[in-house]
Amino acid sequence: MSTPTVTVNGAVRAVTGVEPHVTALDWLRDQGLTGAKEGCAEGECGACSVLVARPDGVAPEGTGGTRWTALNACLVPVLALDGQEVVTSEGLGRPGALHPVQREMAVRGGSQCGYCTPGFICSMAAEYYRPDRAVTDPTTTRRIQADPSTNGHSAGHDEHGPNGFDLHALSGNLCRCTGYRPIRDAAYALGAPASDDGLAGRCTAAAPAAARTRVSVGETGFARPVDLGEAVTLLAERPDATVVAGCTDWGVEVNIRGARAPFVIAVDRLPELRTFSVDADVVEIGAALTLSEAERLLDGRVPLLDQLFPQFASRLIRNGATFGGNLGTGSPIGDAPPALLALESSVVLAGPDGEREVPLASYFTGYRKSVREPGELIRAVRIPLPLAPLTAFHKIAKRRFDDISSVAIAFALDVRGGVVARAAIGLGGVAATPLRATATEEMLVGRPWTAEIAREAAAVLREEGTPIDDHRASAAYRAAMLGQSLLKFHTESAALEATA
Repeated sequence: MSTPTVTVNGAVRAVTGVEPHVTALDWLRDQGLTGAKEGCAEGECGACSVLVARPDGVAPEGTGGTRWTALNACLVPVLALDGQEVVTSEGLGRPGALHPVQREMAVRGGSQCGYCTPGFICSMAAEYYRPDRAVTDPTTTRRIQADPSTNGHSAGHDEHGPNGFDLHALSGNLCRCTGYRPIRDAAYALGAPASDDGLAGRCTAAAPAAARTRVSVGETGFARPVDLGEAVTLLAERPDATVVAGCTDWGVEVNIRGARAPFVIAVDRLPELRTFSVDADVVEIGAALTLSEAERLLDGRVPLLDQLFPQFASRLIRNGATFGGNLGTGSPIGDAPPALLALESSVVLAGPDGEREVPLASYFTGYRKSVREPGELIRAVRIPLPLAPLTAFHKIAKRRFDDISSVAIAFALDVRGGVVARAAIGLGGVAATPLRATATEEMLVGRPWTAEIAREAAAVLREEGTPIDDHRASAAYRAAMLGQSLLKFHTESAALEATA
């Protein structure tokens, strides 16, 4: 077995004597790179953000370009970065030779106590290098140069700057000194990377291929197989293994609850789990594509998912989280299952005996349990076409972004001639598993889509599931929100129809 290595700020560093649960953040700080900090240790504050070179798209390994991607170093096991390239805030610039992002943050007062600043810098740099960030006027194709004197106040609206900077790139970064305005000003003042910018030039070459990794430390082990066959074989050999992709769930368990695993298998770079296709009757999304990648590849083809993505945690989390992971954990409060249930999706399970397709409505069997056998992996999610034309995703939480839902509801209706021809409603947070609101669906189908029928259906929807009281919401509140959500959906759809 070869020694794992990670290229950090251009220098190759060996990763030795490291157990599977050791995070990239802890390892980097042990290397003397202390810019990245631990704040929340669960992916909510972004103080640990670093840049990782990831493939730009789903081209075969070793081809295509590179996208600098911001990730939470506090969640990713450092062994999962074997053979990869990482840039920390120290690698972006230095005193006397600041990176453009660092310089704008400094001159606009974006750094106050400074604890969170390195994380902001890395997340901002990922957006700075985004290949499709708009730097031209679409009406004239004239190149836009940001005007630093405006402090970004000439932005088109609050969340996108005149330079194409998307503030959602910073949605996973928390400033404890409430310095958001100067941080936004710095983001909106950034121009395009210079022609001799090395990190921008790096994007034209392929990202590092995933390295086959096999490490044993004491009684623990870590493995990264290079194809699905090897992964299935490993699972058969180690039924006690913990399977990880983005580690946005298991990483929290490691940090907050002290979880440890005797053996870890990383599947995030398996090519068979990173497929994407759109056919006449189905959209297939590989289980190991990150949500950010899925959003880019879908490019608006599934409007319901377009509503889901901005409300799913933060961009930092979506850069690592996957549909496979969100379904594999079986959490009743995951945001993706309600939307996928409303889309009448299925999951493709791969195991020693080949593949099988299971409707998502039949996949969950109990709290964090499913029909998936111990030797199986989720290979892909399939969404049947055509899509229902009337959809909505409502997330009830205490914050607009980067929060866990108290209740999540997804609607997909096909209304023809004013009558509901098809209905699918997915629910989360109101039972031990995500579920379809079948009683409400049956009540709606074949009836007029009117305010009166919506009120009747809302009363039925309030009785779906078995909500409980906990620290996020009471059972009564959750039930009330189900009914209100349907009434809101009808009102919004009626307004949309009137506008059309």
